[in-house]
Amino acid sequence: MAEAIHKKLQSELEKYQQLQKDVSKSMSLRQKLEAQLTENNIVKEELALLDCQNTVYKLIGPVLVKQDLDEAKATVSKRLEYINGEIQRYETLLKEMERKSEQHREVLSSLQQEYQRAQGQAVGKV
Repeated sequence: MAEAIHKKLQSELEKYQQLQKDVSKSMSLRQKLEAQLTENNIVKEELALLDCQNTVYKLIGPVLVKQDLDEAKATVSKRLEYINGEIQRYETLLKEMERKSEQHREVLSSLQQEYQRAQGQAVGKV
């Protein structure tokens, strides 16, 4: 009996560890999105300071290409919308992962207690 509980405990522990790796990876990606959001907000503020007489260039590969100011502002706005949407998606994903993680912790705790009881009973029989 203790052996079956031990195997189940190992299986749950592996699932929990994988979930923790996924949480870590998602948090890292979310942090990158936060950095991109900050960078794009700075670009948006800088573009707001310009008027139609200023020239805006866009870096495409190794070449700077002239770009219309309104087009640049629209591009940055779209990019900000996308990044905010991705951040929201990761927030939801992380909340769901945290909920699953909590469930795994509870299952692991109960399995650990069950395993210890089974071992105690096995020792008592010897």
